[in-house]
Amino acid sequence: MKLKQHIITVVFGLISGTTFSQTTVPITLPVVTLMDIEPTGNFTLNFTAPTEAGQAVTVPAANTTKWVNYTSAIASGGLTRRITASINTPIAGINIRVQAAAASGAGGGTLGTSSGLVTLSTTATTIITGIGGAFTGNGANNGHMLTISLAISSYANLSANTNTPVIITYTITE
Repeated sequence: MKLKQHIITVVFGLISGTTFSQTTVPITLPVVTLMDIEPTGNFTLNFTAPTEAGQAVTVPAANTTKWVNYTSAIASGGLTRRITASINTPIAGINIRVQAAAASGAGGGTLGTSSGLVTLSTTATTIITGIGGAFTGNGANNGHMLTISLAISSYANLSANTNTPVIITYTITE
């Protein structure tokens, strides 16, 4: 009887001593800062001349075909990111404006917040703030829809222009 108890104890001790093991797995997540405007390509905004003397020039309808997409992974304790916009050249008497909508679509994380309607100039102006670790999804209908519009700021400064190209530059930064 004593022999059976002794064998059981030894076998139990051997099994319990071999059930634990550890492995160290190093993980790297790089800092990521990517942004683009979708879909690619240009669009045209044309004023319409009045047909009756004394009437104002008709401002073109706003363009809502462009979306800003981004992917962001910030450093631990790092600053949130923002997106700015600027134009290459102003047009006398005309305000070129952009407004980023709230983020929508397939993204996740700490998505940015719109700065509201912003009038663009050659100096970069913030249009989206507070971007943390996030992704918006890719392409149209993902991210922040951009509403790009024109407004007459001063009739006194207006002069006829034909096909004046204006480049809007978007930048993501800390």
